[in-house]
Amino acid sequence: MSQTLSRLPDLIALAKEDSSEKRRVLLRELTDSFFGAPTHSEAETALYGDVLAQVSRDMESAVRAQLARRFAPAANAPRSLIRTLADDPEAAVAVAVLRASPLLTDEDLISVARKHGQDHLRAMSKRANVSEAVSDVIVERGDDETLGSLLRNDGARLSRQASETAVERAKANPELHEATVNRSSLPPDLLNDMYFVVESRLRQRILEQNARMDPALLEAALSAGRAQVATEDGLLPEDYAETLAYVEELRAANQLTPVVLARFLRSGSRTAFLIALSQLSDVDFHTARQIVERRELDALAVVCKAADLDRALFLTYAVVLLNDEGDAMGKAKAYAALYNDLTRDTAQRTLRFWRLRREAAAA
Repeated sequence: MSQTLSRLPDLIALAKEDSSEKRRVLLRELTDSFFGAPTHSEAETALYGDVLAQVSRDMESAVRAQLARRFAPAANAPRSLIRTLADDPEAAVAVAVLRASPLLTDEDLISVARKHGQDHLRAMSKRANVSEAVSDVIVERGDDETLGSLLRNDGARLSRQASETAVERAKANPELHEATVNRSSLPPDLLNDMYFVVESRLRQRILEQNARMDPALLEAALSAGRAQVATEDGLLPEDYAETLAYVEELRAANQLTPVVLARFLRSGSRTAFLIALSQLSDVDFHTARQIVERRELDALAVVCKAADLDRALFLTYAVVLLNDEGDAMGKAKAYAALYNDLTRDTAQRTLRFWRLRREAAAA
């Protein structure tokens, strides 16, 4: 190192040379010298950084990219050089440093995120640790590919607001469904908010996570969700008020039974069936309507299991809902198998998240 420092005036003069080849030689010599010594003083590190940054500034991007890859993982790298490389407009140069350098602060990363494009943002999204502040900017400015990269990174922390934004975007893009559902730190109420938009295997994964959830965490998640959830339920059917009065009369007379529900469904009394189903299972009308109108039979299995309705009645409901499809009985039996595997406790936990809609509307 002392030999390099004694040559420093010559090296600085060489840095001003226009010759690209001489600059390459200097870069190699300085880089090898830096990594050849076990330690450097603060002043030495600063000198290296200043000269390396000056020499590399006008070099072609391939040379700068090679320099970035060499210094990116080094904890003792010159910070001024790392910041220069991270802020390089060429993604091929900046990516290695943005993804791996331990020297970049949140302020450094946010500054880069505000100025540059998706390749820079995507590199940041893959860092071993991403703070909430940095994630906020990535969620704000990143496209869906970048958002997916962030969601798949367990080392990235997302604020509640960023998580809500991510879930809303994920609902509209099936490419983000799996990354969202698999995110271990996603708030449980937002995870359950994905239930009605994802495919069957991911719905099953949500139910499995609900089953594993600690009761105390469940209560905390529900409390957080109550403050945030919003409904987009639309209008009630025209016969709602009249039918509600009739169903409540049946309930007051202890005549509102699962068998009556089946009769409503067979006779085409759709509003009566929905109101009765929502009352027996204690879900809101709009959730019940969404399940039935979309023929969400796996969700119907959750509702029926939570209400402790027997398998035969669930199978009856499923067959009636599928009556205009080929092999309605065969399809219904497939869902009946799901009904058998589902525990009542898991179903009731899942319904508690769905009830957030009703509680928010009431509030």
